[in-house]
Amino acid sequence: MADKLSILFSKSGLRQILMFASLFLLFVFFSLASPNFLTYENIIAILLATCVNGLLALGVTFVIITGGIDLSIGTVMTISAVMTGVFITFWRIPVFIGVLGGILTGVLAGFINGTVISKMKLPPFIATLGMMMIAKGLALVVSGCRPIYFNDTPIFNKIAMGSILGRIFPGLGDFPNAILWFVLFIIIAHILLTRTALGRYTFAIGSNEEAARLSGLNVDKWKTIIYSLCGMFVGIAGVIMASRLNSAQPALGQGYELDAIAAVVIGGTSLRGGEGSVIGTVIGALIMSTLTNGLRILSVPQEWQIVVSGIIVIGAVYLDIIRRSREA
Repeated sequence: MADKLSILFSKSGLRQILMFASLFLLFVFFSLASPNFLTYENIIAILLATCVNGLLALGVTFVIITGGIDLSIGTVMTISAVMTGVFITFWRIPVFIGVLGGILTGVLAGFINGTVISKMKLPPFIATLGMMMIAKGLALVVSGCRPIYFNDTPIFNKIAMGSILGRIFPGLGDFPNAILWFVLFIIIAHILLTRTALGRYTFAIGSNEEAARLSGLNVDKWKTIIYSLCGMFVGIAGVIMASRLNSAQPALGQGYELDAIAAVVIGGTSLRGGEGSVIGTVIGALIMSTLTNGLRILSVPQEWQIVVSGIIVIGAVYLDIIRRSREA
């Protein structure tokens, strides 16, 4: 019991409590500002909007903890969705195998990112910027610059928009499967980061890469694994996005990386590496979705929504800098 209390009131635990309090205050503010905010349908809409951005954020959390960055996650998500469409719609491959192919597309992109960064020693910013452009171009080339629809495979849409819980508990209505998938991968990401060697090595590389190397850790190999893991989450996000829209949109995706990275930063993961949590990332993603949803309900123009989001990201990074300087 004492150990649990010490964890709860540690600096990391306190930050998560403060972030959750911020999320709660957002809910209170928007609920008082509009009667349309705190409704079952709107809460589901917020959770559904969080799923894709949240999956991207889960993947890039591992990368940022290592002290790296991945700017390609938005367009890699797009090419993963497009390849899923190619496999299922064009090549008539069974849905399960097509979905697996879409996810492996993301893994391959992550593997290439990790290899280029670890073996060719390119800065993560440059390597993933290049992959962002490559993935964007390939998505347009492969799709012929046209959306790919899944009208002939209605089961594909049910991956995200079906409602298993709605069938079991009729009172929940149309509770989308996408939210269940998101919860499942939150649990998986949390276990990987806190209960496995991969998680320990992720923090070790981010805290002091040279010390990790001198201690015998194969830093290059684990960096490649971590970027590939990020690619897996991105591929899953691409499949969920395509299933939700019932189409693969080749022009969609660029800009999603900024929202995902913003969620990670707001969630307390340091851009300097060595510090972060899955729970914080999830709260950060929920804050971003809640803020966007609430401002939209209040009819705030989209351009001002972007301005507000940018201010919040700058504030989160600045607070992290202040905190680190005090701890030093």
